[in-house]
Order: sequence, then structure tokens, then C-alpha cells
Amino acid sequence: MTERRHGPRPRPDLDALSAHRPGKPDYAGSFVLAANENPYPPLPGVLETAVAAAGAFNRYPDMAVGELTAELARHVGVPAEHIATGPGSVGVAQSLVLALAGEGDEVLFAWRSFEAYPVITRIAGATPVSVPLTADGAHDLDAMLAAVTDRTRLIFVCNPNNPTGNALRRAELVRFLDAVPAHVLVVLDEAYREFVRDPDVPDGLALYRDRPHVCVLRTFSKAYGLAGLRVGYAIAHEPIASALRKTAVPFGVSQLAQDAAVASLRVEDALLERVETLVGERTRVTAALRAQGWTVAGSEANFVWLPLGDHSLDFAAACAEAGVVVRPFAGEGVRVTIGGQRADDVFLETAEVFRKRL
Repeated sequence: MTERRHGPRPRPDLDALSAHRPGKPDYAGSFVLAANENPYPPLPGVLETAVAAAGAFNRYPDMAVGELTAELARHVGVPAEHIATGPGSVGVAQSLVLALAGEGDEVLFAWRSFEAYPVITRIAGATPVSVPLTADGAHDLDAMLAAVTDRTRLIFVCNPNNPTGNALRRAELVRFLDAVPAHVLVVLDEAYREFVRDPDVPDGLALYRDRPHVCVLRTFSKAYGLAGLRVGYAIAHEPIASALRKTAVPFGVSQLAQDAAVASLRVEDALLERVETLVGERTRVTAALRAQGWTVAGSEANFVWLPLGDHSLDFAAACAEAGVVVRPFAGEGVRVTIGGQRADDVFLETAEVFRKRL
């Protein structure tokens, strides 16, 4: 019998990806300001709704996500046929790449931006093409246009951008969208849309309506505080929305997530109150950091960005020692989620001490 020396071999291009490691860091006793999570508990009535749904989790969820889709259609004012859901906006983004790109195709995005973009591109077998941000951490739209080729299938535009917090204004974004070839899908990733306060930062829904090559991504993970339930959605014209439903994982959004999302949409006043509190805290933290002498750009998201360069890892270590977990990007900067006042105060105290050491 022939000796079996080799088992099945995964695709070699996956070697460029880091495997997800099991387990979760022990953050006990620390303020966690690393993942852009909402610091508040579920909105009024949402926990009770989820608990009720849990009583039937021996059953499959609604694969069509019918009630949530209808509620979203009413909420954002679009046809239900233009909505596709998934396990978080990143799950929908992956379905988008699978639906539009494959081997030999390119997916374009700014960098640094949302960390999932290159990962989901490689999973689909496509080629990620990154375009550096400007010196102040914003999308370089002219450079992105110049990077478009006949192989480009999607362009991700994270607005506001994660992790820098910068947001594109209406005139520049409209000019960009109208210059992109009609066969290239532009995905406006608006995970942090609820936190935007600059009136010149456009709502992607207004841009998608008369542009078939524009798709908008939204999530319940940030402002709505449902990060652990994994539910997001896209708004796109046909046939993009239809393709998304074809590439989605069947039963990918649990019934708990569906019911909790519907309940969250129905208590919008409470949501807006919480978001306004976080925006106010963002303003306070930004002002305090600037008063300490830090360079902090205005953020339109629920986090702030410190361009610390080579000091990034040392700063994160100092925060961890003080009991605050932040998100460092080695050699670039540190992203700090806006949390509750006590957590933010500990972070600010640490930042002030560290600043004096520089």
C-alpha cells in the first residue's frame, strides 16, 4: 500500500492570514476600551425580548429574517428587497466580496482602515489593494481613484474611518462616487454612523438611492450595543442585494439577534439619548487630551485616535498597567473607545503621565 505522507492541503494563499486563536484575554478588573463596544447594557426591553427568544433556541431562526428586514425597511425608508442581513456588518461585507470578487479580481480600500477588509478579500481568493491614508489619517480619494484597474470589483470606504475616526465630507465623497466606473461597487461602511455630528458628513443612504453601484453597510454592534449577538445589514440595489442573500450563510443571524434588533429599533428615543451621552463624552475626552498637549484629530465615531508611532505599544502597556485596555497598532497609533466617565478618567490620567515622559 502506498504510504500516505500528506493529508489535505489548504489553499496556499491562506498562509498570508493569521489564524483566529481560541480563548479570550483575561481583562478581569480592567476597563476595556479596545473594541469600540457600547459601555451600556441593552436598551429598555431588549434583554427581555432576547430572553424570550432563547426559550425557543432548539428551533432554527427565520432564515429570511423577515420581521427584521421589514422593520429595517420602514426605519431607513428603502424597499425591503434592498436589504440583506448577516452576522454583523463584517459578515455582510464578506458576503459582498464572495458575491463580486474571486481569483484575479481586486478589492480596494484605504489603509489603515477596518482590519477585516484584507482578510475577507483573501478568503475569497481575490487580491487586496491598499492605498495609504493621508498624513492626517483620512482617505486619499484621488490616490484610490488612481489605483482602480480593470480588475477592481469592490472599493470599501469606511466612513467614519476605523481606527482614525476621520470622516469624508459630502462634496469630496460625491465627486469620488461619480468618478468610479459604474461596474465597480463602492461599499460605504457606516458602522459608526449614529455618532456623526458634522452636518457635512453625508448619510450613505442619500448617496445610494440614485447610484446602483453604491452599497451601504450598517451594524447593531456599536450604537445599539448588540455586539455579542452579531447582526448587521446592507442596503443595496438589485442585483447586489439579491446576490448577498445568495452568498449569506443560511440561518446566519440567530433568532435572539433578530428579535433583539427589532426591539432595539423600536426604542429609538432611548438609543439617541445614549448616543448623545457618548458623543458628549467623546468631546470631553478629546478636549482633555488636547489640553495635555496631544495631537488628536476630531473623531466622528465612538473612539479617539492617538498617532503615537513608535510609542504605541509602550503607551498601551502603560494603560494596561493602570487598568485600561486600549488597542495599539504597532508603529502607528492607539485607538481608544469612549467608555463611561470613570473608565475615561483613568485613561486620561494615564495619558497625562505618559505625555510628561515623552
